[in-house]
Amino acid sequence: MSLGCAFILSHVGYAQTGTISTVPSPASISTQSVSKNQSLPTLGDAARGDLSPMMERKIGEQIMSSVRRDPDFLEDGPVIEYLTKLGNSLLDKRPDARGEESYEFEFFAVRDPVLNAFAFPGGFLGFHSGLILAAQSESELASVMGHEIGHVSQRHIARMLGNQKNDFLIPIAAIILAALAARSSPDAAMAMVMGGQGLAMQRQLSFSRDAEREADRIGFQILKDGGYDTAGMLAFFGRMQHASRNYTDNGLSYLRSHPLTSERMADIQGRLFGERYRQRVDGLDFYLTQARVRVLQDSKAQGLIDAAVAFENQIKNGNEESRLSGHYGLAFVAYKKNDFLKAEKLLDALTAQIAQLPNQKKWLKETSAFASLAIDIEMGKKRPDLAVAKAKAALRDLPLARGLAHQYAEVLIEAKNYKEAEAFLRDQISLYRREAKLQHLLAKAYAVEGKQALQHIALAEAYALEGALPAALAQLEIARLDPDVKYYDLSVIDAREREWKEKRKEEMEEEKKGK
Repeated sequence: MSLGCAFILSHVGYAQTGTISTVPSPASISTQSVSKNQSLPTLGDAARGDLSPMMERKIGEQIMSSVRRDPDFLEDGPVIEYLTKLGNSLLDKRPDARGEESYEFEFFAVRDPVLNAFAFPGGFLGFHSGLILAAQSESELASVMGHEIGHVSQRHIARMLGNQKNDFLIPIAAIILAALAARSSPDAAMAMVMGGQGLAMQRQLSFSRDAEREADRIGFQILKDGGYDTAGMLAFFGRMQHASRNYTDNGLSYLRSHPLTSERMADIQGRLFGERYRQRVDGLDFYLTQARVRVLQDSKAQGLIDAAVAFENQIKNGNEESRLSGHYGLAFVAYKKNDFLKAEKLLDALTAQIAQLPNQKKWLKETSAFASLAIDIEMGKKRPDLAVAKAKAALRDLPLARGLAHQYAEVLIEAKNYKEAEAFLRDQISLYRREAKLQHLLAKAYAVEGKQALQHIALAEAYALEGALPAALAQLEIARLDPDVKYYDLSVIDAREREWKEKRKEEMEEEKKGK
């Protein structure tokens, strides 16, 4: 990750390990409550002058290019689809929460048992697998999501930088390194904080309580407008507060920089006063997502054994949705153990059972979890043609499911349907121009066909979308020198090269200003 730009990571204040939180000036924070008919507060020109919404998005995209390469990034279609659906259901009820630039939010998960969630600049929201599993209802998970949306909509990063212009002692790079180190080692994060002008950093961190309260307030209103149980926020935050007490004195000391304080809890309790109780029945997709996350969090031998035990307990003691997701989890465990026959048997029995349940059968076509696992099982059994057929049928039911689209392209390539894969991917790219994954898949299709020039052009497009312009330009040069490059390809290469060199020049100028 380049540290030339001011990459600031906005972490939620209820982390159980040390994390760096974005910290605006207290004077800039609105103390108004937000009603349904009242727009979310916006920032003045002072904050916007230091980091424009456009620059925020660019910084977020560059950070995400590193996150996606992390082995703990959960690139799982059904999980991402569920988080995206949940997030958009909140944003659709509160469009002003997308901010001045109407950000297209991106929701994703990372493999980490710690209860935490975080926001990157420009609308990128990440959730630890441990937090997803700890949520006892969809309203609880939505409460965390609303809180994180609050951080983004209120542009806490820009506000921190607006304050930073009067405090030149703050070393931005040290804040970033500490935030990244906290994922794996809180002690290392603390060392970086203390080594990077610790006193100046602490002055900045002291503002974080105000940012957290503001995100709570905005998140509460988003949760309410979205039709979720607002009591879920108090319940979930309360459990996380209780869990944090089990950590060492060192851990609690660092948590005090951005705590889940009794004051914040009292604020949330006060907002609940007078609210009418709203019962909300969670859909099966919430439970299926938790089942997949439980398996994906630890797919080693012991992790799969532990997951199977958890699923057996769900089947014995849970409600209907929990029992059904327990059976799904056992099928997913069998698949991960490469026992494809058992996985197929369990999944077929489950889908047959659900088809007979009036309240649940809709989920067979309203979530990609069943189709995605069925396609994977067919691929595991070395039956790519059946996988293609199932993927095609699933896409008819869920044409907007991005994970299924990627899966369909992959199985077409595995089935050696290269022309069909190319045509499908080109159509998808025309619809989803910002999706780097499609370009990577197209490069894979070209590679197996021996179309090396086109392969490198597609890789260049993917790298450019991921914010890695030097790597993109290098791929263009490789394509230009390929003996099979066509005249039309050269014209594409020349056009892209001019565009990206100019863009790279602008980025370098912006990076110099940020130093």
